[in-house]
Amino acid sequence: MYKLKAIVLFLFQYFWIAHAQAELPAGINDQAIRAAALQSFPEYLNLLTLPNDSIASAKDIQVNADQIEKLFQKRGFSTKQFANNGKPLVLAEFPADPGKKTILFYIHFDGQPVILSQWSQASSWQPVLKKKGADGKWQIVDMQELMRPDFDPELRVFGRSSADDKGPIMMFLASMDLMKSKGLKPAMNIKVILDSEEEVNSPGIPQAVIQNKEFLKADALVIFDMASHPSGRPTAIFGNRGVQWINLTVYGPKAPLHSGHYGNYVPNPAFNLARLLATMKNEKGQVLIPGYYSTTKLSPEDLKVLDAVGDDEVALKKRVGIASSDQVASNYQRSLQYPSLNIRGLSAAGVGQEAANIIPKEAIADIDIRTTTEANAQYLTALIKKHIEKQGFHIIDHDPTDAERAQYPLLVKITEGLPAEAARQPIDTPVRRWVESAELSAYSDVGGIKPVVIRASGATVPTHEIVGPLDLPFVIVPTVNTDNNQHAYDENLRMGNYLSGMRTMLGLMNTPYK
Repeated sequence: MYKLKAIVLFLFQYFWIAHAQAELPAGINDQAIRAAALQSFPEYLNLLTLPNDSIASAKDIQVNADQIEKLFQKRGFSTKQFANNGKPLVLAEFPADPGKKTILFYIHFDGQPVILSQWSQASSWQPVLKKKGADGKWQIVDMQELMRPDFDPELRVFGRSSADDKGPIMMFLASMDLMKSKGLKPAMNIKVILDSEEEVNSPGIPQAVIQNKEFLKADALVIFDMASHPSGRPTAIFGNRGVQWINLTVYGPKAPLHSGHYGNYVPNPAFNLARLLATMKNEKGQVLIPGYYSTTKLSPEDLKVLDAVGDDEVALKKRVGIASSDQVASNYQRSLQYPSLNIRGLSAAGVGQEAANIIPKEAIADIDIRTTTEANAQYLTALIKKHIEKQGFHIIDHDPTDAERAQYPLLVKITEGLPAEAARQPIDTPVRRWVESAELSAYSDVGGIKPVVIRASGATVPTHEIVGPLDLPFVIVPTVNTDNNQHAYDENLRMGNYLSGMRTMLGLMNTPYK
């Protein structure tokens, strides 16, 4: 039986390799990719010095948009900015050939907020180069180590947006540089939409897409975001969860009170909030709110696709530092197909040196819920509100009046963010066959590497908001290392992924879409 399985696996892999529709053109090899990457590094490092928190500063976003527009124009793209209330998106188009299909590429250039005190460097906006020492700890090394033709692929650049998502922007541009240096033109027409607010659910994308529908018209969408599979194999993702933010503010006294004078008499809102949150999940990490998971149905075929990913969950637990996982489903990929409920922040008065002997006036929980195509933001938010009311809370959408304080023992203000909805498409589609062929061709000189196919990622990108109006098939193609610390402190990009990301992009650019 073992021999039969091995033969079947060999024939399956041979079929995919033998049927790759293209190979990388002559001259596009490791040496050429490395040389093009090396030339792009100064621009990459400079781009990382530009603060890009779209919440904090529209001015910073404008600076980023202007710089990115120049970078694309340098490569022969025509560009324009979509105003977006002072936080412009950048739209770019490479000179078109009417005989070719058109691919729309999506990348974003904004980044998550920074808590500088958490970072292991002077500034998150001054990128540093690090290498892991014999003790397993990251050590800063001279940036000139990256400028050597034989630079170590295990070197990492640390800085905000190094991986998410300025790294892929520069991989894309470096790939275009390499194509031009070899006298090559892409196998398709290229359009690019560069988002300025992805990290805050892309509120400007729907209007930008609708108002530029003709400019963005294409045959398929490729999204360069998220992280590659830990195995290092090229990855293709055919769906993503959505996200909704919910803020819960539970009220206590009108002002903080002395805990000696009022303890045992005035209810503490932090305890009331803690009790409320504890009713939402059990010790296994499963959401207890009725109906939360009921609309998610995984078919036997879905389960085969999910289980075929083959994650090393022992290594995953070791990397993130946990002894056991939540038990929403039997493995990592299956778990990501269900809606989630996450506390992303808690606040009630001060802690540490800022702590005082008080009963706080309020306690706050910031929650994010990851939605699915079967359980959207409206559906899940309604379930959460209903559950909160069943726990005895009176829901308001404003700070409470004196009359409300006198009437309701448990008061909670609920504020909702702008949702980004989930998107998913069938796995067996022309876009899948194209991207698999492209990624096989990208590694044709080493025998071909069949990509990891993922049904749907747990993270969120504005796929739904783009493919809806444009009616496009799509694929998400991640390029950065899994352990890149995106959204957190010490975000980084492994330079080996810069090279493999370019290789993947070159495979896409040189494979006609059919």
